[in-house]
Amino acid sequence: MVGLSDRLDVLLGKKVAEPLAELFGLLTVEDLLRYYPHRYMTQGAELTEKEPPEGEHITIVATITASKLRDMKARRGQFLAVSLEADGQQIDATFFSPHKLKHVLVPGRKGMFSGKVKYFGRRWNLTHPGYVILGGDDEDGAVVPQGRIVGGGALAGMARGAVDATTGSVDMSVFDRRFVPLYPASKEVESWTFMRAVRQILDGLDTVEDPVPGEILAERELVSLDTALHWIHFPDSVEEKEQARARLKFDEALAVQLVLAARRRDVSTRAAPPCPPVADGVAAEFEQRLPFTLTAGQQRVAEEISNDLTRDHPMSRLLQGEVGSGKTIVALRAMLQVIDAGHQCALLAPTEVLAAQHARSISMMLGTLAGAGELGADELAIKVTLLTGSMGTAAKKKALLDTVTGDAGIVIGTHALIQDRVEFMDLAMVVVDEQHRFGVEQRDALRSKARDGSSPHLLVMTATPIPRTIAMASLGDLETSTLDELPRGRAPIISNVVSSKDKPAWVDRAWQRINEEVSRGRQAYVVCSRIGGDEAEKKPRTRNAMHDDNVLPETKSAVDMFEMLSSGPLADLRVGLLHGRMHPDDKDAAMQEFNAGEIDVLVCTTVVEVGVDVPNATVMVIVDADRFGISQLHQLRGRIGRGGHQGLCIMISQLGSMGPTFARLQSVAATNDGFELAKLDLQTRREGDVLGAAQSGTVSSMRLLSLIDDEDVIADAHACARSLFDADPEMTDHPGIVSMMKSAWRSDRADYLDKS
Repeated sequence: MVGLSDRLDVLLGKKVAEPLAELFGLLTVEDLLRYYPHRYMTQGAELTEKEPPEGEHITIVATITASKLRDMKARRGQFLAVSLEADGQQIDATFFSPHKLKHVLVPGRKGMFSGKVKYFGRRWNLTHPGYVILGGDDEDGAVVPQGRIVGGGALAGMARGAVDATTGSVDMSVFDRRFVPLYPASKEVESWTFMRAVRQILDGLDTVEDPVPGEILAERELVSLDTALHWIHFPDSVEEKEQARARLKFDEALAVQLVLAARRRDVSTRAAPPCPPVADGVAAEFEQRLPFTLTAGQQRVAEEISNDLTRDHPMSRLLQGEVGSGKTIVALRAMLQVIDAGHQCALLAPTEVLAAQHARSISMMLGTLAGAGELGADELAIKVTLLTGSMGTAAKKKALLDTVTGDAGIVIGTHALIQDRVEFMDLAMVVVDEQHRFGVEQRDALRSKARDGSSPHLLVMTATPIPRTIAMASLGDLETSTLDELPRGRAPIISNVVSSKDKPAWVDRAWQRINEEVSRGRQAYVVCSRIGGDEAEKKPRTRNAMHDDNVLPETKSAVDMFEMLSSGPLADLRVGLLHGRMHPDDKDAAMQEFNAGEIDVLVCTTVVEVGVDVPNATVMVIVDADRFGISQLHQLRGRIGRGGHQGLCIMISQLGSMGPTFARLQSVAATNDGFELAKLDLQTRREGDVLGAAQSGTVSSMRLLSLIDDEDVIADAHACARSLFDADPEMTDHPGIVSMMKSAWRSDRADYLDKS
């Protein structure tokens, strides 16, 4: 008999098993049975009337009475006209590629034919149906002879999938099935190969022991795992198929929720430095000096984080908020609470521009509470230190010294903070800004720098959750705080999409709008998808699934756009340039000049995507907007309208206005809700592997479960996992549950799971 852990190469033979392992990663019986059909082919109805309706899919067993080559009327070439007799009826069938078939479809042979009915005048026929030649039965010949299967289309594939590995004969019962499974396949491994392998395994499979307690299944009216694995591959009815999917979806959700519940329990047992609020500390002084009142949402979220920091186990919280909703000030308030408790904080930013911007803005918000040890600093003042990879040697040495001695209360940096040479005196909190720009390993490298084996508190911030972030939050991995309101006086941004291909005059109007805004004393961004100066960048890229043209038009570079605008439509304005290849001092100077109002229009790349705050900027033109992701577009758009003035974002695409890419841009323009856009992003890119390192794409540990469509299943599994752990924290009474966790938490995911 066969068990779930048995190896496929032993059961199926190396010839079948090796391609399954190499191309699909299927090694065991469970791997194969968990490789579910992605759809089902429904068999055609038997011929029961002389004139079936057009478009009906029928399957008949018939004898060929005539077969003749005929010339096509409308174009050159021939087809094979075949006459069939079934149940006393004469039926016409038409086959293309006639020279391959004229020696197969000959009078006197019997076959099975399956296709859609099509009428020509008053006569109907089957156009290029699937077929299998039959013979060898003494009664009616309705079997496939042993040896090579003669046929074409889906019926021939089904016959190949129903070949008995021992006898070589075809199990004709497959042709009686209402639903025939179709699997994600490849050129090397057909869907029918999967079907044959699954049939062989299921025929010898021992009854599968159910890992989920019977009372849980009964409460939800779910079928057993053994039944579900049989029904998902070979259902006899729609009800069987749906019941199997419901059970297996619940299993996927529960397996992940169990792992995440175990992680939460593990985090609760780790030690972290408790950081209770101090009544007369720098945090209280900072709050008292604020020139404005925090919104109700900011106060609520700040309280949630403050409560987490007082505990002696590490906080693990996701702070979600619209662009400009005030996440940074909430994070700063939390960091000051940690500093009051005598510890250090680190803020990890994805770019040097953003790191420098954070250092400046945090120092400005603190005022005299920043710059400890400097002339005029307050007695409660702390030191804010910037550490980036491109800093000069002397400045870097000073920053490293401030970090290791503990003089720096807040250390802000890029990937440079992760390097081995960076040591903290007493790191107790890590803030990760725009977490989707960092991998799991990078975040873990910074968290490991805490003292004495303790774990620092972790606060992750994001304005537009990317699919993996949504997945982790939806599945209950992180405690989530949400800022769902904009500061008072902030107006929603107006967005428009322009096709330069269909409406070239509208592009000219975009430059006019910039001139108009600057004449009112405002500033503008022009964002390009590439820097320029590299000929390799200029080669047109071929189409992928998201684009509309066979060859994508050449993108506009920031360097070329700067030259064109400076000498053309914006010649009367002060135009600046900012991109990632510039010297760090030049980048910083350009940003400071723009911030000071000495530059009217900043032509740039995505170095301004996150965190850059110039309240006077009201217009953004995004060139070649189709080259940016949904999250990027929303982040870029969030750089404008941060003062009291109306923001305008114009997204320009060289593609036509009728394609799917333009529709995607219009969806972005239609809403300023970052969470709605995150759902759109999720639909486009899928979840990624919520238990692995992938941030996006199609690789997923969930084959049936959808985070968009199955929120109720996830919520139910979340509650179920919590109740199981509450009742049996060590899972000593639930060995099946432990096996589910191990199945979801494969060894190749374990490291990532610990680190995330």
